[in-house]
Amino acid sequence: METKNIMIVGVGGQGSLLASKLLGHLLLTQGYDVKVSEVHGMSQRGGSVVTYVRYGDKVYSPVIDFGEADFIVSFEALEAARCLPYLKKDGIIVTNTQQIDPMPVITGAAEYPEDIIGKMKATGAEVDAFDCLSAAESVGSSKAVNIVLMGRLSKYFDIPLSDWMEALNAVVPAKFIEMNRRAFSLGREAE
Repeated sequence: METKNIMIVGVGGQGSLLASKLLGHLLLTQGYDVKVSEVHGMSQRGGSVVTYVRYGDKVYSPVIDFGEADFIVSFEALEAARCLPYLKKDGIIVTNTQQIDPMPVITGAAEYPEDIIGKMKATGAEVDAFDCLSAAESVGSSKAVNIVLMGRLSKYFDIPLSDWMEALNAVVPAKFIEMNRRAFSLGREAE
């Protein structure tokens, strides 16, 4: 199998590292060679965080270059747009529709771009945009956005739901597992 590439992008504190841990664990249990690499910006200050997950028969490097991402999974729409050059021609963007203003917008030096989802679609990219924040809040925690996104991403994989649930059990603390199972299901089952 040729190497597949997933970029997980977001803002510090949103749970992208748990999402990459879940994916890495799942893909290892499927028998793939997996490499995960985290690139932090000012993550402790709400800056951009990018995680690369690469898997296949043999993966030699953890880094994804321009035009190589099969999937971009984004916690925030503008972060997805920033990473658009990394998407393969037939790649898919799975993104939360939530808007988190970056520092230039907060300080008034810039404005958040309008219709960012529409602009990404206008480039020809396939964009699966979903309100993951509302789904996460409906299960009891805005922090479950990461697992809602993983549920959404799972729709594109030919991996049994039971394997996703086993991976979830392995990486999520037991006291949060039921909430995270519901969050995952909301992402996976929503139209």
